[in-house]
Amino acid sequence: MAEDLGVSPSYLNHLERNQRPLTAQILLRLAQTYDVDVRSLSGEVDAAGVQDLGEVLADPMFRDLAIPRHEVTEVAENAPGIGEALVRLYRAHGERRRAGEAGAGALLDGRSDSLITPSEWVTAHFQAQRNFFPELEEQGEALAADLGSDPHSFANAARERLLERFSVAVRVAPSEFLPDVVRRFDRHSRRLILSERLDGAGRTFAIAYQLGLLEHGETLSALVERAAPPDRATAALLKVSLANYLAAAQMMPYEPFRDLCERTGYDVELVRTRFGAGFEQVCHRLTTLSRPTARGIPFFMMRVDAAGNPSKRFAGGAFPFSRFGGACPRWKIHAAFRAPGRVLTQIVETVDGARYFTFVRTVRRVAPPHGEEDAELAIGVGCELKFAGRLAYAKGLDLEHPAVTQIGPACRICERSGCPQRAAEPMNHGLTVDEYVKTVSPFPFN
Repeated sequence: MAEDLGVSPSYLNHLERNQRPLTAQILLRLAQTYDVDVRSLSGEVDAAGVQDLGEVLADPMFRDLAIPRHEVTEVAENAPGIGEALVRLYRAHGERRRAGEAGAGALLDGRSDSLITPSEWVTAHFQAQRNFFPELEEQGEALAADLGSDPHSFANAARERLLERFSVAVRVAPSEFLPDVVRRFDRHSRRLILSERLDGAGRTFAIAYQLGLLEHGETLSALVERAAPPDRATAALLKVSLANYLAAAQMMPYEPFRDLCERTGYDVELVRTRFGAGFEQVCHRLTTLSRPTARGIPFFMMRVDAAGNPSKRFAGGAFPFSRFGGACPRWKIHAAFRAPGRVLTQIVETVDGARYFTFVRTVRRVAPPHGEEDAELAIGVGCELKFAGRLAYAKGLDLEHPAVTQIGPACRICERSGCPQRAAEPMNHGLTVDEYVKTVSPFPFN
């Protein structure tokens, strides 16, 4: 490598140990010699990694250490693997503590990662890949090309391919026959049965999912094996998640999808009608535009229920929200339930001064029967404010001098002292309660 770059082995060793800066000349040689995207060598700190580690070190058990933020940033930047290991260890510790409080017994297999739920493990794995899987993107594009270039005909073409190549027929069944299921593949009768409660986009996605499993099952299994999940349940959930990724790559192939997003200002409504997709499907797809030769805006996305419990978090770039809690109550994702079906925009600023443009909207996963409790969820999508000028949702806003809402991570680690919506005292500060003074926050601290 030293010969390739035209430097001495000792100088290269200093570069590897972060004891010498990467000069512009070396950056260019790296890019030319190894086909590296220079932006990946920019030295930008992973904001999510800094925040995750900061949350861990805010625990009262570390209070006496008084670890400054610059040290947290240095670890996250120079030793991200160590930082992630500490985060996983802290999570396992928390789960073990909660299990002990609940009277649970010892772990069945004695492994600490068994304390991490399958969904948490899969989410962490996707984020480790920056929510981008090039093999699945290539296969999704190839299959979409085989089915035809018109995205409006994708569903019919995919249905025909299932029948012709795999002898699988698609049937839509009344909801009373599938009361708790929206999709079922019967391997014996070779039928894919879909619930009538699924809308058109949901049915198309279900067909794409099944086609992806049958066409590229070996690739999906290889990706799961390479990831080495800790148990069978996690492996199964990971395969489903990867198959979902592949289904989206088939319905919305990378280049046509990114091109339309750029031309429409990432207008989700226009994009979804072109590809016959749902609002949530498009928002999720936005977080995957990380191809080195054709990047889109690096979006993050969160899905929450009416109680604020997050059920989905993905990010193609910085993700400013808590890994161990829900979203800040000052973010409009919670207000979306009061304006169902409307897109609400907001510019937020995190504790470290970073600003993000966000938009939120409610969605329904399936059509609820009359009288059944509504199953609305809220989707929140955002990106760094510097990208907002490219978004249709930011038209007419003063992005140079915007109205900004200050938000934070989970209340227990948030540093904002005067927040009227604080729900818990901070773990790394002592309360300053005064019986003669009432503050806007129920938990005053310095």
